[in-house]
Amino acid sequence: MDIRFAKPADVPGILNLLRQVGQVHHQGRPDLFRNGAQKYGASGILSLMNSPQTPIFVAVEERKVLGYCFCRMEVFDHDPVMNNRITLYIDDLCVEETCRGQHIGEQLYHQVEQYARQRRCHAITLNVWAFNEKALAFYEKMGLKPLKIGMEAILQDAD
Repeated sequence: MDIRFAKPADVPGILNLLRQVGQVHHQGRPDLFRNGAQKYGASGILSLMNSPQTPIFVAVEERKVLGYCFCRMEVFDHDPVMNNRITLYIDDLCVEETCRGQHIGEQLYHQVEQYARQRRCHAITLNVWAFNEKALAFYEKMGLKPLKIGMEAILQDAD
């Protein structure tokens, strides 16, 4: 297996994984997430690939995308509240559902961590939905700890 930056030829495989993530989100919180939705389309992925601020890593074996990690460099510079720092934000990480448990996610995460260290990032950050217990356990295993907690009070049923 090879972990590398995504290429345009990887877009169909990435789109397949994005659909899987969308379904996990819809099943976990159908009041929030639309059925069949995905975060990015092909043009959005290609646009992200063309920016050094939004690297996309893929785990590929025999030209099949087994996993991806969308990232975004975040720079806090002269912020009135936050200290100056650069973080690498993990926007999305997914492993093909039939390949889970094979440490592909760990390898992707470690590649992203190495990338962040090379760019002298202060931290890696991400958001994870509270219903996604498998993702929470994975990130805790990778050494991440809660940074902040989002809370809600649902006031009405979704239509």
